[in-house]
Amino acid sequence: MSSPVPSSPTSPLQSRSEQRHQYRRQEIYEEPPSQPLPYDSSIVLLQSFNNFFVVAIHNILYYRGIYPQPTFLSARAYNLPVHQNRHPKVCSWIRDAVKAVAAQIAEGRVSRIAVVIHSPLEAEVSSDPTQSASSQTIPPGSVLERWMFDVSRFPAWPGGAKPMRAFEKALAKEHRNEDSRDDEYYFPTAHTVSLPDLDEQLRGALQRMAHAAEKMDALPEGCTFTVAVELRDEALAPIGHPQAWIPSEPNLQPASRSRPEPGADVGGVKTTPIRSVEAGALFFECWLEEGKAKEMLNK
Repeated sequence: MSSPVPSSPTSPLQSRSEQRHQYRRQEIYEEPPSQPLPYDSSIVLLQSFNNFFVVAIHNILYYRGIYPQPTFLSARAYNLPVHQNRHPKVCSWIRDAVKAVAAQIAEGRVSRIAVVIHSPLEAEVSSDPTQSASSQTIPPGSVLERWMFDVSRFPAWPGGAKPMRAFEKALAKEHRNEDSRDDEYYFPTAHTVSLPDLDEQLRGALQRMAHAAEKMDALPEGCTFTVAVELRDEALAPIGHPQAWIPSEPNLQPASRSRPEPGADVGGVKTTPIRSVEAGALFFECWLEEGKAKEMLNK
């Protein structure tokens, strides 16, 4: 016998497979289903990841020398010293990129997010002749590093990005005059996750990322970066107007059902685990992949 169709919308942080399992268990054992995660708690957790991702991108740009260090401000996030680029266009680009990623997460399309660092697109004359010569040994725009974030366990928001943003605006309007937020949010598994615990998890991830970045050799001058998403096998390509996304190069395409072999630069030649972040319903992993071009650069 097939499971009955649920009459209420799926919780933002409760996958469809989990919901089917709960309804099947109720049918056989007549146990009451667990309570779904409240929408206001869901939006807090998703916003927490978005804020973390903004800070992480700025930190990566700082520690990997994509922009000169004097262009960064010292700030604090999660009770941790961090770095933020002060150029308005850089800040605007990062905000727009994270917003576009959040929309795809809400649609349930994203498996992984990558902050990709490329070698200089054009050969530049450097004051360091050794660095200039070594940077010319690899093709322009080669993939040097991929800072990866696995968000495959993030469920979709019911209805996609537009309902999520509408709820976010309504919630912000409702709490506009409040000076504080609740200390704890309750999850369907009856576990309690406090915001200080969540901040501690995110702080630990940022610390590990900074430590990994500081240990590596400096990149050549003129490197650039971008943000990419790897889609789930069943996900539709994010096509629309305005077009926020473009297809990645074949060497960066992950394996799929139609393409069993991943691109040449997927996975890299060296992988450094960073940290797993787990706070109630929020779970993701992050790691660093160093590409073949970087290995050639260091020879």
